Amino acid sequence: MSRIRTKICGLSRPQDITAAAEAGAAYVGFVFFPKSPRNVTLDRAAALACETPAGLCKVALTVNANDAELDALTAKVPLDMLQLHGAETPERVAEVRTRYGLPVMKAIGIAGSEDLARIDLYSQVADQLLLDTKAPKGADLPGGNGQTFDWSLLATRKYWQRPWMLAGGLTLDNVGQAIRTTGTQQVDLSSGVESAPGVKDPDLIRAFVAAASAA
Repeated sequence: MSRIRTKICGLSRPQDITAAAEAGAAYVGFVFFPKSPRNVTLDRAAALACETPAGLCKVALTVNANDAELDALTAKVPLDMLQLHGAETPERVAEVRTRYGLPVMKAIGIAGSEDLARIDLYSQVADQLLLDTKAPKGADLPGGNGQTFDWSLLATRKYWQRPWMLAGGLTLDNVGQAIRTTGTQQVDLSSGVESAPGVKDPDLIRAFVAAASAA
């Protein structure tokens, strides 16, 4: 098995970038969603992005962002990828990909087998997919809730048309099982390496990336 690629999302401080880079993460994520404790301003994200070492993919997480919001984001922050984590339709994903010329990762909430058909649907328009735990009805946050889903739903089909990433409640203790069950080559987490909501712990980042790589 090739080396597992890790995405650390919801970074807001320079030391978070340093910890992710030193640990060997492949992606860093910045959240642009006011309801999230990990939300960052454009100015803060721009400063962090400029401090991110070359080769570390900079991802912007947005939720149902309109063109004006994405225009401002992409003009201010040097990015490598857009992550659409809302209720964006396949048509909207394709539109964003064309308009901004950046790779697009579409998040898909999974709760049961009925959600799997959306993976093939979005595979036609997105560059990557992020399979996350579906947020409970009425939840303020579409992700980053620290909850897992039934990974066995993915166990019978470990290959999809696009590269994909597993998210949702991953921690140092369960990432090995998650990788072995699903066959994923990429993992994403946010709350699993925090000492408090929105506050990343560098020791947890290093330990998580090491555990994922060892799996």
